[in-house]
Amino acid sequence: MLKTDDYCISKENIAAHELIGLGVNIKESTDNSRIGIHGKVIDETKNLLLIETRRGLKKIPKKECVFEFELGKEKTPVDGKKIVEKPENRIKNFWRKRNAM
Repeated sequence: MLKTDDYCISKENIAAHELIGLGVNIKESTDNSRIGIHGKVIDETKNLLLIETRRGLKKIPKKECVFEFELGKEKTPVDGKKIVEKPENRIKNFWRKRNAM
């Protein structure tokens, strides 16, 4: 869990938060050359995560990977298919679905 006084990201609500700035590791991918890429998310689009690694910037398609995000000392796996959406819409839709229940 990543927590401050007014901000808390956990494995239950990671889809409702900004991913930029989080550490990430690619655990699974349809392209084996992407497995093990590790770095920091520096930008996000509807279909891609832009990850800064030691070897430069990598554009990684969301729908083809399972990501492991670092939330403090905790690591949270996220299926990229579940976050394929514009970041602002993903956040809005997450809270709409949650409040509808």
